Order: sequence, then C-alpha cells, then structure tokens
Amino acid sequence: MSDKDLRINEQIRVREIRLIRDEGEQGLMSAAEALAIAREQGLDLVEVAPQAVPPVCKIMDYGKFKFENEKKVRDSKKKQKLLKLKEIRMQPKIDEHDLDFKSKHVREFLGEGNKVKVTVRFRGRELAHTELGLDVLKDVLARIEGDYIMDKAPAMEGRFMSMVLSPKAKK
Repeated sequence: MSDKDLRINEQIRVREIRLIRDEGEQGLMSAAEALAIAREQGLDLVEVAPQAVPPVCKIMDYGKFKFENEKKVRDSKKKQKLLKLKEIRMQPKIDEHDLDFKSKHVREFLGEGNKVKVTVRFRGRELAHTELGLDVLKDVLARIEGDYIMDKAPAMEGRFMSMVLSPKAKK
C-alpha cells in the first residue's frame, strides 16, 4: 500500500478505531479521542490498516514516516541494474584480426553484464551469399567460448543478419 492511500488525522471518519501507541500497547477508542491524544503529543493519527474491523491507527510523525518510505523506494531503485544493449557491426568479408578485435569487444560487453547484438551488414551482391554472414556469426560464437546465453539466434532482418547474446548469470 502506498502512503497516498493512508488517511491521517481528520480524514479518518470512523467512530471506533484500534489505536497502537509507540510503546506497543493497543486498545479500542473513538477516533476523536485518539486524535486528541495525537495532537497532545504533537504527532499525527495515521490509519495503517483500513481493511481491519475496527480500522487500526497509529500515532506517529507522518512527515517522517513518508520521508522514510520515499528513502526506501529511492534506495531500492539504486540497487537495480539497468541492462544495456550494445551493438557490434561487421561485414561478411571481415579480416581475421578485425574479427578477433570485435570478438574481444563482445566478450568485454558480456563481462560488464550488458546484452550484445552482433550484426553482419550485407551490401550489394553480398546479399546472395548470406551463408558467409552466418559463418562470421558462428566464428564470433566460437571465439567468445561459451560466456553467453543466446537470446535470439542468427536471423535475417532486411540487409542485416543479427543475433542477440546475454551474459551468463554469475554464481
């Protein structure tokens, strides 16, 4: 439940509530009584379980409570890792050294935890020999030695043949 759903102070329109105090003691009382106690302490009356019968309310500093919740949400977002998709482009007539170099980059990107899209671009008459592009992609796979999971097998998309690789999960 988000803190937008919580009712505070005068928004609580029920006759009887179960009040939980800071010390942990609880009891049944009218909402007006509980609100008076909260005002006396300089705090807010917050409805924490509206679905209960009677609803459960707590006396707390609502501003501080809201700030703590927002802080938890921010911290959980920081821990999430965003996956990036890196693309490596080649041609079917690629030289050995260039293939080594690009394969090394693919391995580095996978090592960083990114997905990699390996693409072979066909120009002009090269389109008649797409098997050469498939050979290049298989050669790349052989050079990166199983450090990957294949998300999308090599397939033609117009003038391009591409495959998508993602890193193996680290133990």
